[in-house]
Amino acid sequence: MIVIQNVSSSETHPPRSRRWLHSARWAILLVLLVLIYGSHAPLIALTKIDGRVPFSSSSCVVLIEFSKLLVSLGALLITGNIHTLRASVSWIAVAPYAVPALLYSFNNNLVVNMQAYMDPSSFQVLSNLKIASTALLYTSCLRKRLRPVQWLGLGFLMGAGVCHSYSSLDWDNPDGEGKMSPRLYITAWGLLMVLAYCFISGLAAVYTERVLKTQRLPLSLQNMFLYIFGVGINFASHFYSSSGEHLFLEGFSAVVWLIIAGQAANGLLMSIVMKHGTGITRLFIISSAMLVNSVLSWGLLGLQLTPFFLLPVLMIGVAVYLYYR
Repeated sequence: MIVIQNVSSSETHPPRSRRWLHSARWAILLVLLVLIYGSHAPLIALTKIDGRVPFSSSSCVVLIEFSKLLVSLGALLITGNIHTLRASVSWIAVAPYAVPALLYSFNNNLVVNMQAYMDPSSFQVLSNLKIASTALLYTSCLRKRLRPVQWLGLGFLMGAGVCHSYSSLDWDNPDGEGKMSPRLYITAWGLLMVLAYCFISGLAAVYTERVLKTQRLPLSLQNMFLYIFGVGINFASHFYSSSGEHLFLEGFSAVVWLIIAGQAANGLLMSIVMKHGTGITRLFIISSAMLVNSVLSWGLLGLQLTPFFLLPVLMIGVAVYLYYR
């Protein structure tokens, strides 16, 4: 388990060796998150049989949340902080953790419903607006100021996402008369829904960061509160939306269990970033994971990379330099 000290350490000038160890831990953490995020979609593609996913995605989400809950409880026991559970179990302390679970659950359902009002490619491009919404909410709700050069870096980051999404569009799909078929479309309702999705995504991230940082509780206990609601809400959603097409564990293979383990680790590691880092770092992780996704899709699925792929790589590098310099 990776343990990272709070960035607001009382030591003004820690020894160089300690600073190096601190930086090394953060580097390992960020690389792991980028790799896990980037491998998610290719791993799902490997599970497909005849173009369809053979398992229930909602049951997979329930197991991911349950795995995170078990790990959080185990960490609480191992670190000896179980005594804080009795002192912290009150509605005032626990209730705030229901909000992120509700927001993420709402957004997951919104993504499914909005597909009727736009094509998937339009959603992929427009969803990059959540970078702007997260940054605006980060500065307004958490009262954090960003320098102009940092705003420029975030602009490059959003541009990299748009370029990467644009480069992945399938423009070479002519119809029966040899003309390009109209594949890109979005209605007024679709635009409104994608804007709501981006706002809720940013709000959930900023709210979670605020709760984790304002409550003086062990991170493992905070995660346990969060994932109790996550398990409950996602299990209710699975029970409500289940059509009986798949049994709870039907179609689960070794790759599916690898996906569950990876996403559980992803959520737990990301909580460290939200607790001791910032939600903006999360945006850089997700954007960098797009590149890992493309490389793994090329290596595992045989998809082709074009020279245009180098442009978002360069833009993300510029964004990192401008924001963190």
